Amino acid sequence: MDLERIALPPRGPLDLPLSVLEVGCAGRFELITQEKGPHGEGFPLTTLPHGLPPYAEDLASELEQKFLNSPEWLPIHHFEKSHRFWPREKDTHSLFEVDVTPVHSTLQADRNPTTGEMLGFTEALVDNMGLSAKNSLSFQRAPGPPAEALRGSATNYPFWPGGMDEPSLEQIQAKEELEEDIDFEKDLLTVPPGWKKGVEFTKQELKASPGLLNLTNLLGALDTFELGSSSDEEDMAEKGEKKQKKKGTEGKGTEAGDATPAEQAPLQRANSLEELVLKEVTPTPKSSPPAAPAPTAEPPKEQWAIPVDISSPVDDFYKRIPDPAFKWPFEPDVFQKQAILHLEKHDSVFVAAHTSAGKTVVAEYAIALSQKHMTRTVYTSPIKALSNQKFRDFKNTFGDVGLLTGDVQLHPDASCLIMTTEILRSMLYNGSDVLRDLEWVIFDEVHYINDSERGVVWEEVLIMLPDHVNIILLSATVPNTLEFADWIGRIKRKKIYVISTLKRPVPLEHYLYTGNSQKTQNELFLLVDARGTFLTKGYYDAVEAKKERASKHSQTFGAKQPMHAGAGPGQDKNIWLSLIDMLRKKDQLPVVAFTFSRNRCDENASMLTTVDLTTTTEKSEIHVFFQKCISRLKGTDRQLPQVLHMVDLLKRGIGVHHSGILPILKEVVEMLFSKGLVKILFATETFAMGVNMPARTVVFDSIRKHDGTNFRDLVPAEYIQMAGRAGRRGLDTTGMVIILCKNQVPEMADLHRMMLGKPTQLQSQFRLTYTMILNLLRVEALRVEDMMKRSFSEFHTRKDSKAHEYRIAQLSSILANMEIPDTTGQLSDLEEYYRAVQDLQEIREFIQRRVMESLNGLKALSVGRVIVVNNQEHKNALGMILQVGMVSSDAANRTFSTLVICEKKPPEEDKETDTQTHLSSPSEVPLPNDLLRTKLFLPEGPCGHTIKKLGPSDIFGITTKTLRINAERILEDFKKRQIPRFRNDPPGPSAATATQELLRLAEGDPEGLPFLDPINDLQLKDLEVVESVIKTRHLEEILLGFQCVHSPRFHVEFVRFRERQRVLEELEKLRFLLSDQSLLLLPEYHQRVEVLRSLGYINENGAVELKGSVARQISNHELLLTQLLLDNALTDLRPEEIVALLSCTVCQVRTQEEPQLPSVLQKGIEHIRSVAEEIALLQRKCGLQESVEDFVEQYKFGLVEVVYEWARGMPFAEIARLTDVQEGIIVRCIQRLDETCREMRNAARVTGEPTLHAKMEAASNMIKRDIVFAASLYTQ
Repeated sequence: MDLERIALPPRGPLDLPLSVLEVGCAGRFELITQEKGPHGEGFPLTTLPHGLPPYAEDLASELEQKFLNSPEWLPIHHFEKSHRFWPREKDTHSLFEVDVTPVHSTLQADRNPTTGEMLGFTEALVDNMGLSAKNSLSFQRAPGPPAEALRGSATNYPFWPGGMDEPSLEQIQAKEELEEDIDFEKDLLTVPPGWKKGVEFTKQELKASPGLLNLTNLLGALDTFELGSSSDEEDMAEKGEKKQKKKGTEGKGTEAGDATPAEQAPLQRANSLEELVLKEVTPTPKSSPPAAPAPTAEPPKEQWAIPVDISSPVDDFYKRIPDPAFKWPFEPDVFQKQAILHLEKHDSVFVAAHTSAGKTVVAEYAIALSQKHMTRTVYTSPIKALSNQKFRDFKNTFGDVGLLTGDVQLHPDASCLIMTTEILRSMLYNGSDVLRDLEWVIFDEVHYINDSERGVVWEEVLIMLPDHVNIILLSATVPNTLEFADWIGRIKRKKIYVISTLKRPVPLEHYLYTGNSQKTQNELFLLVDARGTFLTKGYYDAVEAKKERASKHSQTFGAKQPMHAGAGPGQDKNIWLSLIDMLRKKDQLPVVAFTFSRNRCDENASMLTTVDLTTTTEKSEIHVFFQKCISRLKGTDRQLPQVLHMVDLLKRGIGVHHSGILPILKEVVEMLFSKGLVKILFATETFAMGVNMPARTVVFDSIRKHDGTNFRDLVPAEYIQMAGRAGRRGLDTTGMVIILCKNQVPEMADLHRMMLGKPTQLQSQFRLTYTMILNLLRVEALRVEDMMKRSFSEFHTRKDSKAHEYRIAQLSSILANMEIPDTTGQLSDLEEYYRAVQDLQEIREFIQRRVMESLNGLKALSVGRVIVVNNQEHKNALGMILQVGMVSSDAANRTFSTLVICEKKPPEEDKETDTQTHLSSPSEVPLPNDLLRTKLFLPEGPCGHTIKKLGPSDIFGITTKTLRINAERILEDFKKRQIPRFRNDPPGPSAATATQELLRLAEGDPEGLPFLDPINDLQLKDLEVVESVIKTRHLEEILLGFQCVHSPRFHVEFVRFRERQRVLEELEKLRFLLSDQSLLLLPEYHQRVEVLRSLGYINENGAVELKGSVARQISNHELLLTQLLLDNALTDLRPEEIVALLSCTVCQVRTQEEPQLPSVLQKGIEHIRSVAEEIALLQRKCGLQESVEDFVEQYKFGLVEVVYEWARGMPFAEIARLTDVQEGIIVRCIQRLDETCREMRNAARVTGEPTLHAKMEAASNMIKRDIVFAASLYTQ
């Protein structure tokens, strides 16, 4: 700046006339040195329209002054003060850029229908454009990205489940809220769109009540009478008959077939209207409602399960299938041929066959068929081990086979995929594109649906399967195959063909074994022969042999016999040695010995140190095979105690198979057993689950097992499943099953029930899980209620829904044709009277029922007690108890032989006619006096008697009177008179006296004898009974106050009202059965939804929130894991600590030893327990039954230390020493933990937690090593 121009006056520095000028809006300033004028005016400090921004001014006061006091200052009033703007530059080229629209048409190939020759292509329009996996359940939607093709994505919609009738999402969206269908054909001239009723312009005709003629109606009708050739009276009657028609129901009355009383006859001439009314009232009205025209023909009985006859051979099999998709080296059985014929027709089949009958043949044909059709098959099994075995078998047969289990994924693009049922469920919920090409789903071991823990998965999968997928169910024999197949057919709306085998291909013989030494080793007694006959002789022989040994023992060793007879280790060893020796001599090896305890399996195998069942060649083969199998393990793992022990056992031909054995060793044992190199295998029940490895003999160490809660005998299904392993098809003529009698011979009844009893029925284990609810809530078109309706547990209530719908239509039609009862004037309280009468009768029935169930009530009903009998045959007749029937524990089934007075019938009159006439008599109209006093029956002619067996419901009341009689003589006399020869004899003196006494009591007090008071006399102090008695007294008091009973029309109107109410009640009941409200699990569903809402997983409208999306990624313990993830409880921990804490969700076993844990893990455990407790308390608050203790206790922390050390890299040999849990269980736990890590990793991705995502990835990699994740031998 030019300083020369400024003349500095001689003033202080603070008085210099300096100021700043803001120029424009760009923030430029200029220095001003101009002095103020004489009047104080200075240079403007800004060129901005609003001046400088405030710098030290109170903004609130400025707002008040400017905007509130003078609103015209606001910019909207002065455009020059408003915001400046810059005009947009037009870019017309941007209009040409649009998103790629979906193709409107597609090309379809035209082929010659007979030869399949390509003729050309035609263009066909596509309806559903713009559909994707995120907005549609239709198969028309575009496939997702290839990476998601196999397992689908958690954000995908599932495909529409087959058998559901609801509209698809597109139809719901297409129907906008205001859109309405206008029917131009029907009613448009009388009913405007949007109206329920309209105006009828046709000539109206008048209606008269059937029992009465209204004067105004008659006079009104005179205006419309036409004078014709007939007389006035006839015309009048004709017009009076006709009903006033409602809109659209003209002519219904004439079609009804059953005319109402007013239509039955023309009105007779009468001198006055009053007489006419009286004449109409007097006839008793019909009690039954007028039959309506049937709305539709009755629906035919739906049969979805069709049993297939396999008794006759299929002679034309090769004619019907000249080119089968698969050929076997043997001739298929009849049941297999029948199944194959149905597979060729694309039918769904349910094969319930005996063990080792050859169910796999059906599965193999389906796989071959899908390969021929270039489609895909999914084979599901309940157990991972079974999946691995099937993978090997099918891979050898078909080649193109893939495997999907929790931790393994092999050849996912193969045409046949083998997987566990849980994986198929997640594919269905996640809308996997594999389902598009799927032709068959094979469910193996369907009887596993009875499993309380996992049975629900089968039901979910069956309900969610799309329509085009056919179902093959393979199961052991169960009693209710037809019922189960009917359920599946009903929910999928397709026929299921049920094929059952009649008998085992290799019959079984069941023996009892009592031998325990070299001398007694042949004590083997046949109990059930090959034809299934139970031989009691064999049982008594076994008992005798046992007794004989006991008596010899006491002679030798004195009275200490009970101690020695017990099965100690030494005794056990002798039994096994003698048994194996006997079986070896009889050439009955190999043998599977089922033992219901892992520890006892190991003990039994270990104590047979002297047994050697293999030859040198076999030993060499076993050694080579074993070394080859464990060669992929690292050095320390090969030296594990269990591995060394097992190799020693196997070389001698002994194997052990249970969940505590390492998976790789279990597979070695299975493979050696199937090669015939393991001669005796000690196994638990799991070996019998689907593992297709039959033996010549099966031995039961015991027939009692511990099922997790208590000890019990084996049920028939378990016994048959295990015993079924005996008998190898093509090698043995019969299979041998031996039960060891170590202590005492089991009871004969128990053995009979177990061997020949019916197997367990298939039962629903359906339950609601939070994951299922969240999966269905996110899809608007699928409702949880629909899932519940289709579950097997609801099958019995839902199977008659078509009949219910038909009956509802029928009743609605009946109701439309019923006269509406008149409830005006004096009859205005008719409805209240009806309700009071109903309540009174119901409460009296309830009190009487409680009396009959009570101890004092039964005491009162002793011989000689006078009672009032009220049933179809006797109306308030006095009776006297002669005999009380067998006292059963169920009070409702007790019977009382009672002498009841009745009209004396001529002997030749048939009894049936009497009951028929009685039953057809009109139902009484209850009047207050009848209800308040029990008007006793008095015979019109001479008094007779009869003796009836009465149930509790026939006894109306117990009077205070008792008579002294000779009951036995009366009964004998009556019995004698039932013989045709003595039918006309007069009753004996005892019966005659009793009848006269009862008649005297009835005549002496015709208004009713006093009853025993339930509270005072019978001492029923129950709150419900006392309240009911008080309510009864209240109702009795108000009965006399009703006015309707005095009306001359009361009888007619009451009957009409009652009939109408009965129809309405039945309608209401049927509609309830068809509604969601009748679902058994509905209350629990609402409670679980409330839990989810309280935790913020869903909002008030039921839409899934972010928390819910996180929980959906997790299949087990979703609430706890989601809460931990969202609390950031895991983010700060190291990967090995996280995975150690998560082990509580997969660890099932209790440990005796207390683990030594660092403080971080101790805190983590306490935090998990507190979160679990919060969730449990919330569940209780929302109404769920599970106790807080049970919920918290399900998380077991016994393996936290083991998993922590394993993740840190400790070798397995050292890990095994940290705990008393068996090696196999540790491996299973860590394998399942990998699945949990993967789910938590996905959940962390949903919440946007990169740190936790990385840590879960690291944790998963840390535990995936060495023997725990050694690949299955079956997949190599």
